[in-house]
Amino acid sequence: MDILSGVIALVLLLVFFAVIGGRSGLLAIQAARKMTFYRLRRQREARGWRILGVSILLLLLAILLPIFALPIAYEYFPPTPAPTVTPTITVVPSITLTSTITLTPTITDTPLVTDTPTASPTPFIPAAIEALFQSSVTPNPKVVFSTLQFTTDGFAYPVSNPGTVFQNPVGHMYAIFTYDQMIPGTQWTALWFHEGTLIHYQTLPWDGGTGGVGFTDWNPSPDQWVPGLYEVQNFVGEEFVGNGRFLVQGTPPTLAPTITPTFTKIPTHTLVPSSTITPSRTPPPSGTPTFTLTIKPSPVTASPNPTVGEGSPTP
Repeated sequence: MDILSGVIALVLLLVFFAVIGGRSGLLAIQAARKMTFYRLRRQREARGWRILGVSILLLLLAILLPIFALPIAYEYFPPTPAPTVTPTITVVPSITLTSTITLTPTITDTPLVTDTPTASPTPFIPAAIEALFQSSVTPNPKVVFSTLQFTTDGFAYPVSNPGTVFQNPVGHMYAIFTYDQMIPGTQWTALWFHEGTLIHYQTLPWDGGTGGVGFTDWNPSPDQWVPGLYEVQNFVGEEFVGNGRFLVQGTPPTLAPTITPTFTKIPTHTLVPSSTITPSRTPPPSGTPTFTLTIKPSPVTASPNPTVGEGSPTP
């Protein structure tokens, strides 16, 4: 029996004894009221009230035990992962019908061909995701992870309404696990598969403690929850440390189509060409008279020598 089962059994026992004690206390109080002697009546009533008080304390202890007992127990007794059961494929023998009527001796029955089962591959991290590793811390080879538990009620421990079969619409899915001997800073990876196809992943340096409870989640749009078998695998470094599977049934909801606005071109007005002014005829240039000034030299007339008079001295 593990710690969780022990706590649940103890809570049920406390509730059982609280109910029995409360009933006995009430009956004792009722019986005391019918007694004649005062001292005996008071003693019987006090005894009934004591039994009733103990019953109330048991009921409170049953409520507080799963809240505080589990974390304290996991501090001293870290959880160990449940062993993963490897399914074995059993070949169902086919029934060979013995023919009683032979039509012709040349006709023979063709033997049935049976498929040989193949072993499932070992989980590994794809190279594209491994290239995203950021941590250089060496993982602890003794690290342990438990089998995953799936719920859509949020992260809590103990897991609220865990299940392995979910109906569409699914919503926000949580895969919760316990772990121990983890080294902070170690690269941790969670891979989500649908029918063997990778659909979601998380990889980051571990930012939690060395032991406790962790989770990985996925919250896609409702139409991405395709019916089928889903599997989540946990890795520390490159080592596979645990997994879990769940089934989704039902048709996923279809998203309403988004109306894309279309743009309509507004026709523009075509300008009517204006009339072209016809050029007027230019009159040919008229003749411009040219005036030439001709200066003619005037004739120079030589004056005659003066006449020498008589009686005038000769120069």
